[in-house]
Amino acid sequence: MPRRKKGAPVHGWVIVDKPQGVTSTQVVGAVRRIFDAQKAGHAGTLDPMATGVLAVALGEATKTVPYAMDAEKIYRFTASWGESRDSDDAEGAVTGTSDKRPTRAEIEAAIPKLVGMIQQTPPVYSAIKVDGERAYDLARDGEAVVLEPRLVFIRSARLLAQPDVDMAEFEMVCGKGTYVRAWVRDLALAMGGLGYVSKLRRLAIGNFKVSDAVGLETLRGFMHSPAAFEHLRPLSTALDGIPALAVTGQDAVRLKSGNPILVRPRDFARIAESTQADDLQGLTVFLSTGEGEPVALAQFAEGELRPFRVFNFATG
Repeated sequence: MPRRKKGAPVHGWVIVDKPQGVTSTQVVGAVRRIFDAQKAGHAGTLDPMATGVLAVALGEATKTVPYAMDAEKIYRFTASWGESRDSDDAEGAVTGTSDKRPTRAEIEAAIPKLVGMIQQTPPVYSAIKVDGERAYDLARDGEAVVLEPRLVFIRSARLLAQPDVDMAEFEMVCGKGTYVRAWVRDLALAMGGLGYVSKLRRLAIGNFKVSDAVGLETLRGFMHSPAAFEHLRPLSTALDGIPALAVTGQDAVRLKSGNPILVRPRDFARIAESTQADDLQGLTVFLSTGEGEPVALAQFAEGELRPFRVFNFATG
């Protein structure tokens, strides 16, 4: 007899405004306990010094985490000039100093070089794996960490303010895999100086906005309380932008068993209208019942919708 999972079958997203000084893993653990959920995960790590949007997935919502992680992110942050840090943020040890303090004109002239599709070398204190080990674990053990540069996309970056000559405030919209710490490091180097991130706040991940987030301490006040569920968002929140289609009960049964369903002409037209893609082959479609219960994520192929991620809301 299979062992019963510990906790309750809770499914959905909780958008937390992460406080400073705690890890993303600690926040996920706290949210899981507050909701007594069987399973939890998150869409994109925030460093302990960072605050803002941490999207926590519970139950079957964990199957939609990759879609949230692929979404664009918005950050607001402060760069401090004159020092380099081994972690590229305020928590690291000083590795160099510089007398260079960039002017507004120098900053605005340098920004365009670091916007668009750019090569970026991640900080050595990052979660990237090297031979099966996290880079930050290797760095903390004193090992030399060499990470390869990779392509990342910066949609926009702008200078917001210069409170004084030692710092500047920015806002950035960027794609998956971008490190703000590395961006500030590279911006400072491009201007002939040194710099690191001294303050970082994530304002959004795709459809998850900081204006909709709830503070961790507020949530803790709802421990195992029905009031906590007012902050539980539907699983589909992470699937904004993916074509959606309602299916009948019979088709839902087939899909939940892992079997494809035929696409009827009227459904084909609905899918085609909801996407800008010229070719529907390989298109991902979110399928739910007429009552709104998520059924599956399926791929359009040869006139069929073939499920590759099935949602299971069993209570056991």
